[in-house]
Amino acid sequence: MKRIVIALGGNALQEAGKPATAESQLEVVEKTSEYIADIIESGYDVVLAHGNGPQVGRIVLQNEYASSVTPAMPFDVCGAMSQGYIGYHMQQGLEKVLRARKNGKRVVTVVTQVVVDKDDPKFKAPSKPIGPFYTEDEARKLEAEKGYTMKEDAGRGWRRVVASPMPVEIVELDAVKCLMNGGFIAITVGGGGIPVIKDENGNYIGTAAVIDKDLASERLAEDIDADALVILTAVEQVCINFGKPEQKSLATMTVEEARRYMAEGHFAPGSMLPKVEAAVKFVESKPGRKAIITSLNKAVEALEGKAGTTVC
Repeated sequence: MKRIVIALGGNALQEAGKPATAESQLEVVEKTSEYIADIIESGYDVVLAHGNGPQVGRIVLQNEYASSVTPAMPFDVCGAMSQGYIGYHMQQGLEKVLRARKNGKRVVTVVTQVVVDKDDPKFKAPSKPIGPFYTEDEARKLEAEKGYTMKEDAGRGWRRVVASPMPVEIVELDAVKCLMNGGFIAITVGGGGIPVIKDENGNYIGTAAVIDKDLASERLAEDIDADALVILTAVEQVCINFGKPEQKSLATMTVEEARRYMAEGHFAPGSMLPKVEAAVKFVESKPGRKAIITSLNKAVEALEGKAGTTVC
């Protein structure tokens, strides 16, 4: 049985234009679960990863607004909260779908820490916006009182920015492997994992950062010796010259072509670029590995080579 890591994008967890209620998100997750169940029933051993951008943003917002009543939790704790509730929804949604199909597989979420390097250069140039908007006066006060790095965000106000370091090590990897070997479907590295730094005694300390979930999924795929990394997003295929008259969709892309397209600036940072970077890194890690970038509803076809963009 081929082992694959599926990295779910935000559209798989929350639908644009719908309210961000628990009920609405669970409804979307149940729809997503139908596609995941199709993949499982096609004979794949699946491990799931997911983003958490909107969800952790709202948790941070709730903490900030309630801070006069109860102490606000730090960002790493907010990330852990988001892993818990997204995983809970995914467990409910996927098990419901599998049960209806008479498939007895169980789903388990692992609250996952991911080690980052304290000397990662990204810590010196934080750029990932998180949390609510503030006035400039409020932003300056937060810089002075809490040591936050605040930046003006496209004329909309000031926001806190944090680093986006590279994932180095998945702390709960052995637990994930045990679950897989026991026949469970594991959900892990949610939102890229909770970023932690390992101190001189081997203890883990949470840090305010955002690990890209596609790069964390790539780290996971390497570590569990997956055959394929499947990155699901809002579009069916990777495009070059995106949004231009000469836009072209790509069914396949070699590592060399991907590197050239990245150098030429075809892929937007924070959007398609980290997906292509993760795909290239995984394919290069071992002969015979492949990466697929496609939409949720085309995932089964993409695994059969009939849709999506395959990097090989």
